[in-house]
Amino acid sequence: MPYKIGTKQTTKMVEQGLATTVYVAEDADSRITEKIVQLCTRAGVDVTWVDTMASLGKTCGIDIGAAMAAYVPDQP
Repeated sequence: MPYKIGTKQTTKMVEQGLATTVYVAEDADSRITEKIVQLCTRAGVDVTWVDTMASLGKTCGIDIGAAMAAYVPDQP
């Protein structure tokens, strides 16, 4: 699965330089999303906003909402 879902996993992928894009739900708690957006800005990772946590969860293949997810392409 190319997505790492959740705050801890997303943060870890950005810090390790593995994430190419981070998806953030617009309806997620701004206290959480502000930190990842700032981290992505410093790391040069693109941030894409998604309407809802539910739609982000569905995109990532899970049955619950997700505040954020990192896209991590397959490593060779």
